[in-house]
Amino acid sequence: MTATDSQVRQAVVRPQVQPGELFIGGEWRAGTRHSDVIDPSTGHLITTVAEATEDDVHDAVRAARAAFDSGQWAGMSGRERARVLYRVAELVRRRADELVAVESLDVGKPVALCRAVDVATTAGHFEYYSALAQSLDGAVRDIPLNAHAYTRREPLGVVGAITPFNFPLILSTAKIAPALAAGNTVVHKPAPDTPLSALLMAEILTEAGVPDGVVNVVTGGAETGEALLRDPGVDKIAFTGSTAVGRHTAEVVGAALKPVTLELGGNAANIVFDDADLDKAIGAVIKAFVFNSGQFCMAGPRLLVAEPLYDTVLGILGDAVAGVPIGDPFDETTVIGPMAGERQLTKALEYIDLARAEGAKVVTGGDRLDLNGGYYLRPTVIAGVSADSRVVQEEIFGPVLTVQPFKDEDEAVMLANSTPYGLAAGLQTQNVSRAHRVAARLRAGIVWVNDWALLDPAVPFGGVKQSGFGREYGPEALSAYTTTKSVVICLD
Repeated sequence: MTATDSQVRQAVVRPQVQPGELFIGGEWRAGTRHSDVIDPSTGHLITTVAEATEDDVHDAVRAARAAFDSGQWAGMSGRERARVLYRVAELVRRRADELVAVESLDVGKPVALCRAVDVATTAGHFEYYSALAQSLDGAVRDIPLNAHAYTRREPLGVVGAITPFNFPLILSTAKIAPALAAGNTVVHKPAPDTPLSALLMAEILTEAGVPDGVVNVVTGGAETGEALLRDPGVDKIAFTGSTAVGRHTAEVVGAALKPVTLELGGNAANIVFDDADLDKAIGAVIKAFVFNSGQFCMAGPRLLVAEPLYDTVLGILGDAVAGVPIGDPFDETTVIGPMAGERQLTKALEYIDLARAEGAKVVTGGDRLDLNGGYYLRPTVIAGVSADSRVVQEEIFGPVLTVQPFKDEDEAVMLANSTPYGLAAGLQTQNVSRAHRVAARLRAGIVWVNDWALLDPAVPFGGVKQSGFGREYGPEALSAYTTTKSVVICLD
């Protein structure tokens, strides 16, 4: 992006020409209640957006149902839907600067990260599922009943997509793209803290040719989400967020016997074995816990180090982490931006205080960075914390790393699997046999070896234990938005 910082900040006004509006049935609708959207790098007001009421949510669901029943989208061939989805990807790339600016301002995400990861992945989602949309075929089966049988893969209907604050673009399009590829319609409720890119994407989807009512956006908080969960017109819920809210989501949706996918909290372990390439391993360790200011459900905030390397690794981390650039997300050299809000910053600081109270040592960081009134936390490394401490067992969701030693492979696996979560894990080793052996023993939906956060729309991920169930990305995600119907025709 060649624009100056001030020009970039000015550009984010563009998708907010009609601030505070909902997107329902292809039209912008003024809300009766509004909430503030805050710039986390300064603490200042960006704009206000609507708080959708229960009636607004019902209207959005009815619009999605009408669009689905009309067959205007679901009745298209997979190839026709693919053309529209591919145009979405093209528009995302064409309007990349605008999306980068909005997402960076809204979340506090560094512009370099947002461009390379968030916007690129968003375009990749629509490209990938545009290809898969053309493969939604059934199957013909021979049966010994003097009959002809075949199966059809059909869309579920109206999908309610509820997404969190940390990766608004990626996590919403990871649901919307496969849902649309399968022929569903969508009502999307983004996080109240970071709703701006969802509204911009509604504009982009419409420009690409997605028919009115196929995608609707209702902004708001818990009340809005609850209305969407309980609306009888919704056929499936796709949720990403905390384990606590995910548990409630499962209870509500389960009572209605509707399908649901839950991508919930994580607290991944990153294991450094004594045969690791230490330079590469340190890079992966830092990336794992500072990526997106640690606000990443697949972050690696728990570092397990082989005893012979423990002191060496702590020493290297103390120097290296302190030197990671932290600051204004609109500075192209920034690696760590602010946390997304004051609530997230306060929670992380409380965990650091708890570690100190328990006698742990803060190797580096551990305090708020006073910069322009923003919600900045210096990346923090903590040693000497017990395995059963809340600081280790619970999800901090900030740039905080705990470091524990282990004696052998069995202890490393035991410690890695010792929390209630199971979303991601990683290990650093040059021994290929060990890599496969340990990866098979780790209870996680995705395991990285000798790096971290390598994600692609074609590679599925998801949780076990309290990290949820169902899969995002890959053909597995597309399957979650379809149902199979069998047709058996008697030949007599």
